[in-house]
Amino acid sequence: MLKSFFVKSIICVISVSALSCQNTGQSPLPKKSMDYVALANTRMGTDSEYSLSNGNTYPATAVPWGMNFWTPMTSKMGDGWTYKYDENKIRGIKQTHQPSPWLNDYAAFSFMAVTGELKIQEDERASWFSHKAETALPHHYSVYLADYDATMEVVPTERAAHFQFTFPESENAYVLLDGFNQGSMVEIIPEERKIIGYVRNNHGGVPENFHNYFVAEFDKDFEVNHTWTDGWQLMENSMVSEGDHVGAVVGFKTKTGEKVRVKVASSFISPEQAQLNLDREIGTDGFETTKAKAHAAWKKEFDRIKVEVKNMENVKTFYSCLYRLLLFPRKFYEINADNEIVHYSPYNGEVLPGYMFTDNGFWDTFRAVFPFFTLMYPTLDAQIMDGLANTYKESGWLPEWASPGHRGVMVGSNSAVNIADAYIKGIRNFDAETLYEAVMKNATVDEGRPVSSVGREGVNYYNKLGYVPYDVGINENAARTLEYAFADFNISEMAKIMGKSEDAEKFAEKAMNYKLLFDPETKWMRGKNEDGTFQSPFNPLKWGDAFTEGNSLHYTWSVFQDVNGLIKLMGGQEAFAKKLDEVFTMPPKFDNSYYGFTIHEIREMQIVNMGNYAHGNQPIQHMIYLYNHAGQPWKAQQHVREVLKKLYAPTPDGYCGDEDNGQTSAWYVFSSLGFYPVTPGTPQYVIGSPLFDKAILTMENGEQFVIETKDNDEENVYIQSVKINDKPYNKTWLSHHDIQAGGRLVFDMSPEPNKQWGTSKEAVPFSISLRK
Repeated sequence: MLKSFFVKSIICVISVSALSCQNTGQSPLPKKSMDYVALANTRMGTDSEYSLSNGNTYPATAVPWGMNFWTPMTSKMGDGWTYKYDENKIRGIKQTHQPSPWLNDYAAFSFMAVTGELKIQEDERASWFSHKAETALPHHYSVYLADYDATMEVVPTERAAHFQFTFPESENAYVLLDGFNQGSMVEIIPEERKIIGYVRNNHGGVPENFHNYFVAEFDKDFEVNHTWTDGWQLMENSMVSEGDHVGAVVGFKTKTGEKVRVKVASSFISPEQAQLNLDREIGTDGFETTKAKAHAAWKKEFDRIKVEVKNMENVKTFYSCLYRLLLFPRKFYEINADNEIVHYSPYNGEVLPGYMFTDNGFWDTFRAVFPFFTLMYPTLDAQIMDGLANTYKESGWLPEWASPGHRGVMVGSNSAVNIADAYIKGIRNFDAETLYEAVMKNATVDEGRPVSSVGREGVNYYNKLGYVPYDVGINENAARTLEYAFADFNISEMAKIMGKSEDAEKFAEKAMNYKLLFDPETKWMRGKNEDGTFQSPFNPLKWGDAFTEGNSLHYTWSVFQDVNGLIKLMGGQEAFAKKLDEVFTMPPKFDNSYYGFTIHEIREMQIVNMGNYAHGNQPIQHMIYLYNHAGQPWKAQQHVREVLKKLYAPTPDGYCGDEDNGQTSAWYVFSSLGFYPVTPGTPQYVIGSPLFDKAILTMENGEQFVIETKDNDEENVYIQSVKINDKPYNKTWLSHHDIQAGGRLVFDMSPEPNKQWGTSKEAVPFSISLRK
């Protein structure tokens, strides 16, 4: 009897598209549509700190690509790690624009509820809380403030939000608005139940006239009006305060369970635009209506990719990653009174027409985030491209790391990759001529670059020698060279389509510059001096120095455009595969002498027991898929599944390093579906090992691409055969245009590798040197 019960229980499979279970002698339960939004854990990756990143995320309550996010603060004002999962006090919920703790925040201000004795100082007002009394969803955040017997909730729109404070019976119930430091102003207008003002806090990348103007409308009359000024000095019964760090306090008498609601919006343009954003995006809507609209915004996007699998933890991980993938870059434009798209320029301080997006580092996101947009969101991608054109017009340069304006971090010329990838894949409704002019300037001009990350550091050396030398005072030179060469490949491909044949030929030659750094003795990429000699001494395990947040074992594979050429340099497919194997089989040894301490990226590689494979940082994330080029696709299948299973989980420690604007999430989203964009700038995706029993991708054109697996489970990670639209398929790559046209892709899986599938010369993915 007990055995029979367990057998019946086992066959009750939870699937994403329908939750149903049929017991013997009973009618099946009605199918129920899954709420994918409820599966996304916004706290995935929040158990992080400076010395060890499990994501370095915060629980952003937002709508996809929203201008403003909202997040609880467990840490002090100005701490880039604003929410640490293992902390136990809440200081407020802030409007945030932070793309990364390393870049920190800008234009932030917060709300906090207090009862009883008035406390405004951030340490004193902080309340104990528990994750057991916390809701953290993409569209709704709620937390119980134990010290005040009150609950704070927030639901978002693109440029506004709706707060709801649930108070106990109290003669002294307060809502605090903290304007933060670096310049802020508040004004209380009791007769309108409003607080208005501005904040100016930032960590760079803004013009002198930068302001974030806000308006907050309450649904209850104020009985107390105070402000504070610098040094947390309370100014009782005052209506206005302006200084380095000011705030406002409004107070009420409340009954048990009474709710005070606040509608708040902001604008980088003007106070009037902030009010317009509020009226347009919330207006007369109640809290529950705003919440429902935010839920619908996420549901619309999540429904574009529906997955089914027996293991619900994988489903939760998928939608938690998809949530992160759809947050950045954020919209930095607004809709004016004439319904025109306008933006405050973080480059010249003017209000100008057209799109603007920000908070993105292309060194991370060119790899998979932007290819995801070209596949699933071509209209959005075109808008982002027009935003890049506006950045060029307003600053004279393309952005590489914007937050909100140019920031001097990371390396590469990866804006060119994003632009070319969109154009090459057929996206046309953007200003391609202006952007082509911009990428050509990046590739040729050194003078006038506003920060080191913009344009190409060392471009004159690169154009003269074919590489950035190791010994001329330009750090991370080998990484720059490899990334410039890949950008040159993309420029060449774009130029070819645009009919610029001379440029196409010139940059196709420059795309082969990677060969200049290949050391035939060690078979690794190596820094090269100006006189043509290789750097010496050379330790391929040395992080930094010639490379960026990685070592030669990670960057040697950054020949996205010509893996076959790299294979030839290494001595053929077998030697190449052994070199790939070596990264996984060697101990996690490292040389940290360039930094003088063990940076968190090194530690994250060391502790996961995968050799020198450092999935927690971006340079190596495509490497696994290169086994397909080497005629050993079964090894790609094995390692992809290992990473999916071992290094991701829908938990606070669910990443294995910095999440970085959706890139590490994009790897999971693509890889779990069964393919990955190894080479942006080509219309190909390289096949790995699909995780789900079924996935339905609805393209922007309405077509559906269905991915199914047979005999799929945790052991059956190897591909036995593949069919597309019922026809056998033996290539190890998929066509971008075939996916967008819709169809059916079926994988037959097995616990043993099929070493015949995908191993022919015709099966390998794109390489320049394989072109006929």
